[in-house]
Amino acid sequence: MEKQQKKPLYLKLRPWLILAPTLIVTLGILYPFCQAIFYSFTNFSLKSSVWEFVGIKNWVEMLKSTDFWHSLWVTVKYTVATVGLEMLLGLLLALALNRKDNLFSRILKVVLIFPLMVSPVIATLLFKLMTNSSVGIIEKFLNLFGVYAFPWTADSSTALFSVVLIDLWVNTPFVLLLVLAGLQGLPKSPYESAMIDGGTAWFTFKTLTLPLLKPVLLIALIFRFCAAVQEFSIIYSTTKGGPGDTLMNLSLSAYQEAFTYSSIGTAVPRILVLWLIINFVSKKLVSAWLKSKSANAG
Repeated sequence: MEKQQKKPLYLKLRPWLILAPTLIVTLGILYPFCQAIFYSFTNFSLKSSVWEFVGIKNWVEMLKSTDFWHSLWVTVKYTVATVGLEMLLGLLLALALNRKDNLFSRILKVVLIFPLMVSPVIATLLFKLMTNSSVGIIEKFLNLFGVYAFPWTADSSTALFSVVLIDLWVNTPFVLLLVLAGLQGLPKSPYESAMIDGGTAWFTFKTLTLPLLKPVLLIALIFRFCAAVQEFSIIYSTTKGGPGDTLMNLSLSAYQEAFTYSSIGTAVPRILVLWLIINFVSKKLVSAWLKSKSANAG
């Protein structure tokens, strides 16, 4: 009876080598996450190397703070406004561009996608230039309608509108691309049947396009929600949370606690609240996406 040959060492190690990158990434995520949870129960500060365990004191003080609830409300308003408008505009533009394939639509696609190639900070600087009272193209356009020296981010009543406008310009193309790709991948036969049966454009959109496109829309919604709820760069580059605390969302609030007041212990709970929000809503959206995929497949 022949002896069973021993496997070479590299064959024994191959499963671990395949899993190694995943394990490294997982540890790289879990370690700072667990560390953040630990620091949320301490009075750790950048001003001192001495710290002690304070239990749930940071969490209790955060929940009692009016600043926290204000920053949470700003986060909700910003997220609902940007994500809602971007989903709507992205869908409408995708439907419009999907109807015709000519030189104008191809040029328009390039123009609309251009903001994706610009970082949010650069987009903010461009917006400031375009709204400048002396040389800004947007300001000059408003002058034609008798609007002069529009306050934009200088006034608390228009600051949110201004940063939402920047976010729309930068991120609507992302939704547009996803939805346009989804539209072009839809099956043709149901539309041909609807056309033969005399279905109107609204009926076709409501009963065919929207249900078939739902998984793509949910994917776009997940990505945009996760980005908008923790938005930092656009707001910080524009007003640093001002005027006053008008645009002080959770991300900026945590940044202020950590790097202005040097209090890591009070900053981390705000970031963990963001994580809880993203985790909860994302799970619901992923669940809805799985159901929509099953419905379309079945």
